[in-house]
Amino acid sequence: MTHDNRAPGAPVLLTDLYQLTMVTAYHALDMERAAVFEFFVRKLPGNRGFLVAAGLEQALDYLETVHFDADELRWLESTGRFRPEALQRLASLRFTGDVDAMPEGSVFFAGEPILRVTAPLPEAQLVESRLINLLNFQSMIATKAARCRIAAGTRRLADFGLRRAQGAEAGLLAARACYLAGFDSTATVEAGRLFGIPLTGTMAHSFIQAHDNEVAAFRAFARIHPRGVTLLIDTYDTLRAAHEVVALCREGVPVDAVRLDSGDLAALSRAVRAILDAAGCGSVRIVASGNLDECEIERLTSVGSPIDSFGVGTRLDVSADAPYLDCVYKIQEYAGRARRKRSAGKATWPGRKQVSREYGPDGRMLADTIALVDESVPGKPLLQPVMRQGRRLPQPSLGQSREHAGREIAALPEGCRHLTGPQPLVPLISAGLRAAAERVDREFP
Repeated sequence: MTHDNRAPGAPVLLTDLYQLTMVTAYHALDMERAAVFEFFVRKLPGNRGFLVAAGLEQALDYLETVHFDADELRWLESTGRFRPEALQRLASLRFTGDVDAMPEGSVFFAGEPILRVTAPLPEAQLVESRLINLLNFQSMIATKAARCRIAAGTRRLADFGLRRAQGAEAGLLAARACYLAGFDSTATVEAGRLFGIPLTGTMAHSFIQAHDNEVAAFRAFARIHPRGVTLLIDTYDTLRAAHEVVALCREGVPVDAVRLDSGDLAALSRAVRAILDAAGCGSVRIVASGNLDECEIERLTSVGSPIDSFGVGTRLDVSADAPYLDCVYKIQEYAGRARRKRSAGKATWPGRKQVSREYGPDGRMLADTIALVDESVPGKPLLQPVMRQGRRLPQPSLGQSREHAGREIAALPEGCRHLTGPQPLVPLISAGLRAAAERVDREFP
């Protein structure tokens, strides 16, 4: 079965009003020459030593299909904000530009463009809000998930966050971003259908409470769903339930795992492991969930908790400690001339840029340099062509992007990997880029 690696699209009117007023103004003023915009993150959130690029697949899908349909144009006409000739231009607008980007799963740092759009100015402007929306969210979640993967080591990780995600699309794309960054599975069924992510799930407390006793609930569940039986054992008395699981195993019930969802997970996992092992049930795994994040996973692993896998939900799907990225999509060139913003605290580097990365002899990332695209600087160039003349180029599968993310995370310097007090790489700014900024400042005083 093939999977298209995409999610349902969004209407073109899911944007900011100023995108439409800018586009129609550019049309009216005949300002339709080529523009270059770049997406980057100004600074890393607290306790982030790196970021993981995600959302490119959905961004390309949006760019390839963006258009105004008749109903949307009629509604815009009803607002009285737009002239008939402006609406006529919108009716024929399509994205015809080029896109260069870091592959999904790439590690990046503050100030580094991860996506560059080159297109007629109205087209490049129109897509700003949705591109930021897609790239910001998935990159934010993928980074959180990568931190969980660092904390968990080789233990399995499952995304349990749909019910607490802030909207349906967020829950779906969070599952994708988590898998990209190293999670093993998701509980979100639609993510399995769309993206081919392995599904995982256990049972509900309500199922146990709806039965007259816990053992009857366990036995009934295992009979109806005998594949990969995971029993939830903390509805009443966790240790008593562990003994009940032992009795079921002796009856031949195929219990694969037990799940702990509350209490002192370190102490309970040790006690449950002891009960299972003493009865010869060493193959029964322990799954833990309940308000977990990378810091709690790190704590549990550091004290030797015998937990085989973690289900991570709320704090992951909303990136609780860093719920947004300070990301922007800024014009860097128009009509063949480099441009830059000089606002206090928000200044940009001008022109079309490339990020080049050097590696040390141990294979770890050593230094990044942000330079103009035509500069010769050491390192591997990270932005690659992904769309030409409005049509996407062949892209890696989600599985291939996941493997790339794994290699990128493994190549991080140790200081970047720290969950608290990390030491992120600070990209170098090339001499050519500094000279370009000085030149632009003279041209646009």
